[in-house]
Amino acid sequence: MTGPRTILDKIWDAHVVRDLGDGWSLLHIDRHLLHDLSGPPALAGVRSRGLPVRNPELVFATPDHIVSSQPGRTGATYAPGARLYGGLRDLSAAAGIRFFDLGQDGQGIVHVMAPEQGIALPGVTLICGDSHTCTNGGIGALAFGVGTSESSHALATGTLRMRRPKRMRVRIEGTLGQGVAPKDVILHVLRTLGATAGVEHNIEFAGSTIRAMPVEGRLTLCNLAVEMGARSGLVAPDDMTIDWISGRRFAPEGPLFEAAVATWRDLKSDDDAEFDRDIAIDAASVAPTITWGTSPDQGIAIDGVLPDLTRMADPAERASMLAAFDYMGLKPGQRLAGTSIDWVFIGSCTNSRLSDLREAARIARGHQVPASVTAWVVPGSVRVQREAEAEGLDRIFLDAGFEWREPGCSMCVAANGERVPPGARCVSTSNRNFVGRQGPRARTHLASPAMAAAAAISGAIVDVRRL
Repeated sequence: MTGPRTILDKIWDAHVVRDLGDGWSLLHIDRHLLHDLSGPPALAGVRSRGLPVRNPELVFATPDHIVSSQPGRTGATYAPGARLYGGLRDLSAAAGIRFFDLGQDGQGIVHVMAPEQGIALPGVTLICGDSHTCTNGGIGALAFGVGTSESSHALATGTLRMRRPKRMRVRIEGTLGQGVAPKDVILHVLRTLGATAGVEHNIEFAGSTIRAMPVEGRLTLCNLAVEMGARSGLVAPDDMTIDWISGRRFAPEGPLFEAAVATWRDLKSDDDAEFDRDIAIDAASVAPTITWGTSPDQGIAIDGVLPDLTRMADPAERASMLAAFDYMGLKPGQRLAGTSIDWVFIGSCTNSRLSDLREAARIARGHQVPASVTAWVVPGSVRVQREAEAEGLDRIFLDAGFEWREPGCSMCVAANGERVPPGARCVSTSNRNFVGRQGPRARTHLASPAMAAAAAISGAIVDVRRL
């Protein structure tokens, strides 16, 4: 591509093996992540064809989805997941793929461990059989979720046939208010633009608010890009990104790092680059935000009221929202603040990093979770767990009545036997509040770590700014 280019175009063009026409390209894939739910069938697909993994040194595997987070767990603690855990371990070993086992530095949720280990880097193409792979765009990687057949193809060839997404930019300008976290920002963007705003697009998050946001907050933003229907999310790497990556386990070192940095500094959209959609949002309009319905875009500011359906002209939209109200046990026009809760889950690839746990611990310190509430904290990786324990965060949570668990996806996906009971109301730092996502008939409210911790110690949904 010639002329002014976006960061998407720059990364894409650098990875084209062959132009296939009509917007399609054969791309080289730099990094491939495997987890225990989608990894075994992808590896089995390659093996069944008698093919080797082309570049096993570029593939990294870890169990996260179907393993228990129970303290002292093994790969067989959740018995139904033992076969997938063993399959990922054994197939990875046979293919020469690095496998981060339980208890090892590097084990954790794939979208947490990849950036923290320096596996995901600015400018790389990265795939995984998981829709939230877009998380890695927070450090400037072009990261996509893929299906099993695509994963198998990439394992065998190191390439993937892909169509270039359209270009969308969301510019957020200004200073965030008190108590407003990156999770609030992306939930605000979702409720403002809707769950289909990014379909067929890559979303670049830009603006002064993003430039001031810590790297782990940028990862949170990009994590929910897929909830807008986007193929991927991106934040241009900058000095903050470079400092964050420096010294990480698989990051370049010495002269190679300096050469990489010189390339990374050019990974930004040209001033006159064109976008198919370009949207501006004032940071001052963002308040602590929480979802009320069964889609991540069904959210409100914590001091707001639920939608009034009498003003909705679209019958289909009205029916959908009525169904969400019914499932969640809520009514139009009511306030969420003060609503009693039963469970709190602090974890997931959205909000289980060290900075997230620090924020939650800051709220929980010196308080007590009431007996009516079950509250879990699940670190996103072994490294996060160890660093949090070194800082004494685990003790703060335990003293307040939270459970401190082992790293993994846990209750975010409920594929591991860890579920919110039917009818129970949960405030969760995860990314999806779909019907049954955290268990059959579970009622999920998405919120930031601070808001979740505030709900845990209050026994109800509350405005964290009032604590």
